[in-house]
This record gives sequence, C-alpha cells and structure tokens, in this order.
Amino acid sequence: MRLKFKSTVLSVALIAGFAAATTAQAQAKWEPTKPVEFIIPAGPGGGADQMARMIQGIISKNNLMKQSVIPVNKGAGAGAEGFLAIKEAKGDPNKIIITLSNLFTTPLATGVPFSWKEMTPVAMLALDQFVLWTNAEKPYKSAKEYIDAAKAAGAGKFKMGGTGSKQEDQIITVALEKATGAKFTYVPFAGGGAVAVQLVGNHIDSSVNNPIEAVAQWRAGKLRAQCVFDTERMPYKEKITPTQSWNDVPTCKEVGVNTDYVMLRGIFMPPGVTQAQVDFYIDLFNKVRATPEWKKFMADGAFNQTFMTGKDFNSWLEKNAALHAQLMKEAGFLAK
Repeated sequence: MRLKFKSTVLSVALIAGFAAATTAQAQAKWEPTKPVEFIIPAGPGGGADQMARMIQGIISKNNLMKQSVIPVNKGAGAGAEGFLAIKEAKGDPNKIIITLSNLFTTPLATGVPFSWKEMTPVAMLALDQFVLWTNAEKPYKSAKEYIDAAKAAGAGKFKMGGTGSKQEDQIITVALEKATGAKFTYVPFAGGGAVAVQLVGNHIDSSVNNPIEAVAQWRAGKLRAQCVFDTERMPYKEKITPTQSWNDVPTCKEVGVNTDYVMLRGIFMPPGVTQAQVDFYIDLFNKVRATPEWKKFMADGAFNQTFMTGKDFNSWLEKNAALHAQLMKEAGFLAK
C-alpha cells in the first residue's frame, strides 16, 4: 500500500507539473488573434507617423507575425485622442501605440485626464533628435547668423514652425528664445511633414523638426540643417547631401545656443494586459530592430538607438515625466 501511495502521489505531481508547464508554455507563446491596431497619436507625415508605417512595412515584408498591423492616426487634441483610446482599451492586447514626448506634455498642457502610468510600457525603440532648420535659399550659413538676423528684425518678426502647441517643438522654441534673446512667432501645424513643406515654401522662417521629418528636403537641397539640439553631434557619417552627413551638423551648443532636448520614440499597450502579451511585442520589436530596413531608417533619420524595456524603461519614464513637468512650468504651458 505504501508503494502504491507513493506512486499515486508521484503521478499526481507529474500531472500537475505537466499541466503547469503546459499553461506556462501556452502563455509564453501568446500571439495576436486578429489584426493589430497601431495607433499614432499625431498627424500624417510626421516622425511618429513615418516610424509607425516603417515598422508596419518591415513586419509585413519579413513575415514577423501572422496577423497584420494597421496604422491609425488619432492625433486630435495634441494626441489625446490616441492616448485615451489606449487607456479605454483595457486588457486588449491587439492594440499598441507609438509614443513621443506628447505622452508627457499633452495632459500637462490640456488637462486631459490621462497619465502614461495608465498604459503598459513595452519598449523604448529610440530617442529622436531635433534640428534647427532654415530654407536653403536664405543667406544664413550658420545658426548664429540666423539668430542674429531674428534678433535684429525685432520680436515676433521671424516665424518658427512646429508640430502642435505647447508640445516639444514649442518647448524647444521657448528654450531657444531664453538662451539667445531672440523672439519668434510660433506657428503650429498638424505634423512635421506639413512643417517641412511650409519651410520649403518660405511661409515660415525656421523649424525645429526631427531629422526624419526634413531629411528629404535637406537631401534635395531645399533646407539647411543649422544645428542639432543635443550635447554631442549625431554619429552618422554617411553623406546625406553631396557635401554633408548628419555628423557634419554642429551641436547648437557649439554655435553658442546652449539648448538640448531629445524625444522618446516608444511603444505602449493598454492597461491590464499580461506579461506574456508584453513579451510578444518586445520580441517582435527586437526582430524589427535586427532588419537592414530598420538599420537604414535609423541612419537616415539620425536616431539615438537607445533601446529599453522593463525596469530601465520605467525608470526613464519617471525621470522624464518630472523633467517635462519642469519644462512646461518654466515655459508657462501648464493648463490653468
């Protein structure tokens, strides 16, 4: 009887262990069961839109998942439309959102009831730079020449174009004004693509677009990259124009404009999803990052290729949420 009892216990233990392993394996192998809605909390043509659609193309071309990815622009309310859509999709693993720094600025500027903590962080894909751009037809050969001309013209005479109001582009514009004494009239547009078009058409005098938002116009000789708002030059040395690479663009600090700012390009999911579902997307984006298409996109857009997940990403988010609260307060952009 004792041997039989031990055998029975052993069998039960084996069955329980097999069931647990099977359950864990099933959870680990989770994947989307229907097309994934890829929300873009910004307008068409801008940096977030371009990155999301590049990712969609890479996934499709390389068959990285069984279901399709469908990019959807939800940029109303400075991106609040997209963030609220994710917040309200609690537990739905078939929705993801690409985020930029309006993740922090939009609720601060608008008072919309939303916090980044109400979503599930997945991964930081990269950090994006900002460049001071002018029209190549204008005589300004350096950022200092342009700033001096803006100061000489008088307060508000020169127009600075940017994406949205009280967001990253306007924060940088205010910081630029404080650092130099120049005063611009800030003109908001729906996305970085529209900003570049307006600058090429001489409807504005300058912009602080991301590299990817103006690289086509720079390559075509329509725009001039004056300086990058970072502490170090961009590392990419392959020529974009016949004479310049991203690495040839000086930092704004080098030319006497002590202002720097980098922007998040990250992925979040709705609240209430499981770790196995998060892990699926982390694995997916690691596969995306390994492709030659992604590496070319990173180089063309001069991205800082920092990648984070888990505790590191959460710590970065906490720190930058506090930083943006400070920047928004200093600029006078907090909702009343």
